[in-house]
Amino acid sequence: MAFTAADEYLIHQTPYTFDRVATSDRNFYDRYFFNGYRRDGEVYFALAMGVYPNLGIIDAAFSVVQKGREQYYVRASRLLGSDRMDTRVGPISVQVVEPLKKIRLKVAKNRWGITADVVFDARSFPNEEPHFLRMAGNVPVMDYTRMTQHGAWSGKFACNGVSYDLSKDTWWGSRDHSWGIRNVGGRDPRGAPPTGIPQFFWNWAPVNFDDLCTLYTVSELADGTRWHESGVILKPYPDASEEEAAVAHDLRFAKGTRWLEGATISLAPRKGKPIDLEFKPLYSFLMKGIGYGDPKWGHGMWVGPDEVDGGMYDLSLEPPMANLHVQQVSQVTAGRRKGIGIFEIIVMGPHQQYGFKDLMDPAG
Repeated sequence: MAFTAADEYLIHQTPYTFDRVATSDRNFYDRYFFNGYRRDGEVYFALAMGVYPNLGIIDAAFSVVQKGREQYYVRASRLLGSDRMDTRVGPISVQVVEPLKKIRLKVAKNRWGITADVVFDARSFPNEEPHFLRMAGNVPVMDYTRMTQHGAWSGKFACNGVSYDLSKDTWWGSRDHSWGIRNVGGRDPRGAPPTGIPQFFWNWAPVNFDDLCTLYTVSELADGTRWHESGVILKPYPDASEEEAAVAHDLRFAKGTRWLEGATISLAPRKGKPIDLEFKPLYSFLMKGIGYGDPKWGHGMWVGPDEVDGGMYDLSLEPPMANLHVQQVSQVTAGRRKGIGIFEIIVMGPHQQYGFKDLMDPAG
C-alpha cells in the first residue's frame, strides 16, 4: 500500500489506501468509454481506458473509422503503479475537467499518425443504469455499476493524414463509466470450466437528437428472459430531465451474419406517448479496436511494462461472424425527429426470438 493524492480526500470506502480495492477478485476493473461521431455519420471515434488493480495493469486505446471503410487504432498498456489519479497510458490520457460535465481526451504524437485533443461536454444528466449482476451457477461473472451520458465534442483530432475540427453543434457522442467485476485479463483460469453452449445477448444503444437523448439496453437469456434492461428518455441541458421507459425490440439481422440491417426499438414511459426508434446502420465499428475481445491486447492482458501498438483494419475484409461485438453507427428516426447514434450488439449462442439455435449459426 502507498499514500497518493487520492488519499487526501474524505472519500474512502475501505480501511485501505486508494491503491487497494475492497475485493481480491482478479476481475475487478474500473473503465472509461467514450465515442463521438460527426452528425452525418462519416467519421466515428472511440476511446476506452481501463484499470485492473488486482492484475497491476492500466490500458487504453483510441480508434477511428473514416467513411465506413477503414478503422485505425493506437493502443497502449503499462504497469499500473499506485497512483490511481494518473490516467496516462502511452500517448493516451483522460482528464476530468469538471466531474459529470466536462472530460478531456488527448492522444499525443505517435508513429501511427493518430492524435487528438478533444473535450466532451455533457448534453444530458448522467444516467445510472440498473446494477448488473449475472451468475454462472453460484459464481458472479458480472457484478458492476455503469453510468451512461450523452454529450457533444469540441477540439481537434487527426487520423490517416486528415485533420478534423470538432464543434459541439456538429459532433455528438456518448460515454460510460463502469466499475466492478467482469471478465478481464483473458479467461479466468480458476475453477471448473463452463458447461453447455455459451450464450450472450447484449444490446446497448444511446442516441442523440436535437431536442432529445435516448438510451436503450437489454441483456437476455436464450428464451428471452431479461437479466438486465433499461430505457431512458432525456432532455438536454439547460432544461435537463430524465424519464424511465419500458423497452421492446424488433431486430432485423443481415443474412449470413449476426449484425443488424435494421431495428425498431420502442420506449414507453409511464406518462406520455411511446417513442419508436428506427435504426438504419451505416457501418460497423469493431470493438476489438479498443480492446474488447482482442486475443493479445484485450482488456487487462499483460503485453509488457510500457507498450504502445497501432494498426488498421480494412472493414471490407473483416468477416462479421468473426467480429460479433460491434457498434453499428446508425441514422435514427423517431417520428419526425432525425438523429444519430450507435447500436452496440453481441449475439452469441441461442436466442429463440430471432431463430438462433447454435453457438454461431448466422441469420438466414
